[in-house]
Amino acid sequence: MKRAIVALISGTVFGFGLALSGMMDPLRVRGFLDIAGNWDPTLAFVMGGALVVMAAAWQIQKRMHVPLVCDEFSLPGTKLIDHKLISGSVLFGIGWGIAGLCPGPAIASLATSIVPAGIFVVSMVAGMGAFRLVESRL
Repeated sequence: MKRAIVALISGTVFGFGLALSGMMDPLRVRGFLDIAGNWDPTLAFVMGGALVVMAAAWQIQKRMHVPLVCDEFSLPGTKLIDHKLISGSVLFGIGWGIAGLCPGPAIASLATSIVPAGIFVVSMVAGMGAFRLVESRL
């Protein structure tokens, strides 16, 4: 129960941050990607702020023996750069550029613009399902 409460609070804070920074607005994200046109640097500042917070979190994590609400840390175990990582990154970037949304802002956007965000989220979940189906057959 404690873990679910922490997850709910974390997700709420993250969603609030996305709304406050304007990252739930696909036009703002597309404005950041439009470097040859009317470039909007807002996303760069949001990413910079996230890097500062994450750098602090990594330093705190290094000093902890166990997490506060789990039995052990679940950290990435590999630094392998393979075709799955590269092709997934390319697909993510294409989808991000076309829709102006990535998974976090899309889910947060369900609260404010359910139809466009819903189409994106349903498509994203369908893509994840299709990947699992294809991968299991290979």
